[in-house]
Amino acid sequence: MGILAHVDAGKTTLTERLLHLAGVIDEPGSVDSGTTQTDSLALERRRGITIKSAVVAFTLDDLVVNVIDTPGHPDFIAEVERVLGVLDGCVLVLSAVEGVQPQTRILMRALQRLGVPTLLFVNKIDRVGADVDAVLEAVRTRLTPAILPMGTAAGLGARSAAFTAYADHDRAFRERETVALAEHDDALLEAWLDGEDRTPDQLMSLVAEQTRAGDLHPVFAGSAATGAGVPELVAGIARLLPGPHDECVGGEPSGRVFKVDRGAAGEKVAYVRMFAGTLRARQRVELTGGRSGKVSGVEVFRDGRWTRAAEAHAGQVARLLGLAAVRVGDGFGTSARAEDHHFPPPTLEASVEACDPAQRPALRVALAQLADQDPLIAARTDENGRPTVSLYGRVQQEVIASTLADEHGIEVEFSEASVLHVERLRRVGTSIERFNTPTNPYWATIGLRLAPAAPGSGVVFDLDVPLRDLPLFLFTSVEHFTAVMERHVARALSRGPSGWEVTDCRVTLTETAYASWDGPPSQRGPLPTALDFRKLVPVVVRQAVADATTQVCEPVLMVSLEVPTRDAPQLLTLLGRWGTELTGQTSSGDLTRIDARLLAAHLHDLQHQLPDLTGGEGVLESRFDGYQPVRGRGPTRRR
Repeated sequence: MGILAHVDAGKTTLTERLLHLAGVIDEPGSVDSGTTQTDSLALERRRGITIKSAVVAFTLDDLVVNVIDTPGHPDFIAEVERVLGVLDGCVLVLSAVEGVQPQTRILMRALQRLGVPTLLFVNKIDRVGADVDAVLEAVRTRLTPAILPMGTAAGLGARSAAFTAYADHDRAFRERETVALAEHDDALLEAWLDGEDRTPDQLMSLVAEQTRAGDLHPVFAGSAATGAGVPELVAGIARLLPGPHDECVGGEPSGRVFKVDRGAAGEKVAYVRMFAGTLRARQRVELTGGRSGKVSGVEVFRDGRWTRAAEAHAGQVARLLGLAAVRVGDGFGTSARAEDHHFPPPTLEASVEACDPAQRPALRVALAQLADQDPLIAARTDENGRPTVSLYGRVQQEVIASTLADEHGIEVEFSEASVLHVERLRRVGTSIERFNTPTNPYWATIGLRLAPAAPGSGVVFDLDVPLRDLPLFLFTSVEHFTAVMERHVARALSRGPSGWEVTDCRVTLTETAYASWDGPPSQRGPLPTALDFRKLVPVVVRQAVADATTQVCEPVLMVSLEVPTRDAPQLLTLLGRWGTELTGQTSSGDLTRIDARLLAAHLHDLQHQLPDLTGGEGVLESRFDGYQPVRGRGPTRRR
């Protein structure tokens, strides 16, 4: 089960209250004092926000509920979406004072898109200004009309505020329940119009059925701080959200890694959701992308802490030790064959410098470890040896800096972030370097043809040479040779003539040969090594790229803005000033939706100005929409 919310709506406090109610902890921790179970990072405790997803568990009778506390800040939306793919259900937390906030709407849309069964919890009814009825109305108009309030809140704004669930025999509640269910059940609607009544148990069974299908969202209210309404929410979790799937217990073990952390000794710890079968310690697993590893240990969350276990079963969340090659998003079993989730690429990059030059080697190692935990930061080293990282926003940059300082003892400084561009080939380019010629100091021959490919296709590598010409005495198989050449080509294409990555091209090996003692004396020479091929590939790639020439392209986003109608004109003025292409505009009630195609270079300015332009009510969603050629002369990447 996931717990999601806009920043500061109280999801971490709710997690603490759930653990306390289940007897896992003696007293709920405090976000303000930094004593919560899930916010373990020093920066999380200082800022009072969740940055990394965390896992805890509690028991409801014989049902084990694994709770994943997720980030609420938009810089970490990729972290949230990784978690959504492994959930059975979710509790979306709203504040009874602030109501439906911008990130609430983004999260709800993601939950609806992925079909995650969701309960709503209106928190902070004890706060001054709490108005549950206003929140429910905002939910109907801005999130979904398919809600069913499960009780009433009284004494709002006081410490004594309470939530009382509707009784099954409450006639008025049963009528509202029937009306809500009938929206998605024609048979029930027909029976109701004919005067037929369903029993309370039958109606609640239908509520559970529609909740699990994502058609209905029961709403609870209360205060995570005082505990009001939390027992009723817990009862709803047990009664309404999907339970374990018994039919998945047998068969091949299958699971997906949604988080990678580091243990005390620096070893990788993989958090996995088990979907089927049983995974045991010392068992080998085949991971996504052809990587594999042996599980040296299994841990499950029990009695308030992670403890060693002999095995992990279907439905459990477990920590796996010993998988050195594991990455976030990896699957095994049938999950390894499932379609990968693609996140929009970051559109910023910044170089990182250690304040102490002696820590530069340690910085590169630490960034490589962070990239294992979040591959989207794409830590790499430029041609001058400076590490760079990809970013979604400045809070993420602060998190990386804090993590390097707190966990690795490395103080760093970031350069000013810049927009990430790419280069695309203008036409077909070719190059060949033959051994034993003045321009080729290596004992190998390589010929390459580079051709433009469809946008978004990345780099594709092909062989168009006789197998007898391949230096298979250096490699275990044709597949091994191909994989090694692909890596060399990818490395060579990481910096084009303007310094940006060259992408969306098809690279074909058109000729290869190697020196030997056979043949005429003029061509004789020593046998090559793998180093000859590694050194020669970038030379040939650069020549072929120069022959093809490149065009610098900048990232473009499809953005959807939902703003108060009164504020739409000034927002349209701003977008027009940037030359943004509008693709749609609709109004409904007091809200206007604006769809546009926006250059990524303007996204961060738009994020910064949107709250002021809309009184904090504007919502921005962005989706990567590819790259387009830069007008005029393209920028050169900083060296």
